[in-house]
Amino acid sequence: MQLSTKYFGQIDCDEADFLLFPQGLFGFEDEKSFLLMPFADSEGSLLCLQSTKTPGLAFVVMNPFSFKPDYAPKLENADLARLEVNRSEDLCFYVLCVVKNPVAESTVNLKCPVAINDSTRKAIQVILEAGDYEMRHLLAEFGTKKEG
Repeated sequence: MQLSTKYFGQIDCDEADFLLFPQGLFGFEDEKSFLLMPFADSEGSLLCLQSTKTPGLAFVVMNPFSFKPDYAPKLENADLARLEVNRSEDLCFYVLCVVKNPVAESTVNLKCPVAINDSTRKAIQVILEAGDYEMRHLLAEFGTKKEG
């Protein structure tokens, strides 16, 4: 099928690749379906979470383990049950990023990640109760593996 996107223009995609957010995202509860697409040359660490309903709605997300390998999100039992898993380790996690110029001033939200069951394509955004995570961490505080 054809999908209009914010960053990639018109693309071909398969509905089987859509992520289903039964409760939507915080502040976007009516948006239930998204497509996760990597940005070119990001090696899968910088992605676009594109609404399949609203072409202009897309979020920049990052793989938190690419810059914080010790990130250890633990979901509550109710959230694990919604995603049909027994352990947080069975999920994929992404964090929302607010991109700024210069890039070192960009922030990531480690407190409210998106958790995805890759097998069922179900996803939720959660607020982590455990862990020393904030809603705004400067990317600069994590350093960089490579420039750029």
